[in-house]
Parts: sequence; structure tokens; C-alpha cells
Amino acid sequence: IVVAGPVGICYGQVANNLPPPSNTINILKTNGITNIRIFDANAATLQSFSGTGISLMIGVPNEILPFLASNTPTSSLQWLQTNIFSNIPTTQIKYIAVGNEVFLKDPYYSPYVVPAIANLYQALQFLNLTNTIKLSSPQAASVLSISYPPSSGTFDPNLHYALLPLLQFLRDTKSPFMVNVYPYISYLNSLNYVPLDYALFKGGNVVQDGALMYTNLFDASIDAFVYAMEREGIVGVPVLVTETGWPTGGGVATSAENALAYNENVVRKVVNDVGTPKRPGETMEVYLFEIFDENEKSGDNYERHFGVFGLDGVKAYDLSFN
Repeated sequence: IVVAGPVGICYGQVANNLPPPSNTINILKTNGITNIRIFDANAATLQSFSGTGISLMIGVPNEILPFLASNTPTSSLQWLQTNIFSNIPTTQIKYIAVGNEVFLKDPYYSPYVVPAIANLYQALQFLNLTNTIKLSSPQAASVLSISYPPSSGTFDPNLHYALLPLLQFLRDTKSPFMVNVYPYISYLNSLNYVPLDYALFKGGNVVQDGALMYTNLFDASIDAFVYAMEREGIVGVPVLVTETGWPTGGGVATSAENALAYNENVVRKVVNDVGTPKRPGETMEVYLFEIFDENEKSGDNYERHFGVFGLDGVKAYDLSFN
């Protein structure tokens, strides 16, 4: 039996008006969502998910990386046990995401990413958990210096020192390369070049890249990462989309209608195992961004409008997760 790729959702909590986790869990269960990503190891949040049958990707905040990197694997083991394993069964943990977009947002922490992962890996080895809990580090699209056309995908040479050891670790431990993919932001940054329909999966636009045909920006973005890895001799590492979504407001081309068009196509692609032109028919795992709007997020206004659900649990638009 081939299990279709799961669609998860991100549970961002940079807000002062969110319902309690118990309500959130009801929303997830009602909608058949069994995979979520949380961005830090908040004890109360983890405890509320304990025993729910929901699988978690748990984030290690960027500012913890120097501590994990510069101490022993035993310190990493203690950190995991204190912050994570004491609050939720290990059987509910699918991934530990070590940092988030470090190379883009917090380049100061870049040298610590791989040493932190290595120590966490040894800690998981000690507990015999390396087959069930995978380690990786979500990256922004900006780790690519060239992304168009996809076959030209190339990593930023300034990041090689940190990125190549990460990719080698992922290959050696059969772990996925985690990426945050936002066609909305690519569209916003190149309004004159990227047609809205291409960003929204609405067709009418085909990019020919050698023998491959691209009908949407999502596929093109994923495959650019695949080509970039191959260019560095890294083959067979799956790409896991740790964030993707489309805002309902706060910017150009933002609406519930466009958010539905985008997310619905992402869900359909995942559950039908469509894959991408470069890796057709390959199971893909994707986490939509996100459950609720986060009213305290900084940055552009649209950043506060990615919620798929209202605070009352009613969908902002009629999206099905399966």
C-alpha cells in the first residue's frame, strides 16, 4: 500500500489572541490533520499534544544553537530530555527542526547549525531514536543564488561552508532537506516577470526547461533545490516543505480566493503523489503555513494573514486537507 504524502500545518504562536491549545487540537482533529510543526519546544504546548496521536515537527530556536554546538552530546541529550522528551512521547515526534532560516535571518548562528545537529544526532543515537526522529534545518529560498530556470539551481557560494556539510549529513542519515517555499514572495519580488496565474497553479503559463515543463512556481522552486543539490554531488535527498502558503490579506494579490487556489493545489499535489517534473510520482511532505493569523508578527502586513482558520475554528476559506 502506498501512503500518500501527508499534509501538515504550522502552528505559529506569535500572537496575543490565540485560543488555548486544546481548542487548536480539536480544530486539527476535526479536519483530519495529523501532522503539525511548532517552532519551539514550549512545554505547555508539547504537553497539550501528548497522547493526541498528532505527529510533531518540533523547532529548536536559533539562539539555542551555540549552546548545543559548543557543548557535548551529553548536554544535547539533557536538553532534549528536559525540553522535549519529558513533555511528549518520543513516538509522536517525527522531526526536530534545528533552527529556522538561519542563513537568511540569523547568519551569526550559521557556523553552529551542523555542529548542533551532530550533537543532537549522537544524543538520539544513544536513545536508539535516529530511525524514527529525523534531524534537519529549514532553509529559505535565498540559499539559492540562482533559481531560474530550475535546472540552473545553484547554492549561494558564500553559504557552502555551512550548507554542504548539512547536505552531506542529510544524505548520510537519510533525512530530508527542509525548505520554506513561498511563491507569493517570489511573485511579490518580481511582479513584472512572474504571472500571478503561474504562482497560483492556474496554468496558462508553461516554462520549458530542457525536456521538462513547468506549469507553476511551486514545482519550479522545489526542483531548483534538487538541481542545486545534484550540482554539489548530493543525490536522492528528499525535499520536505516545512512552510508554504498564501496570505488572505495585507498585500498585493492577497485574498481568501487566492489563498484557497494556492493551498488547494498544494494539497491535491501532495495527496495524489504527483511529485514534480524532476521527481515525478514521488511522495512529498508539506506543511502549510499556518493554522491562525499571527497578529504580533513583525515585517510586512501580509505576514500577519496566513491563517487557514479563524480564531473560532471556522475556516477562512473552504480548504480540504485530504
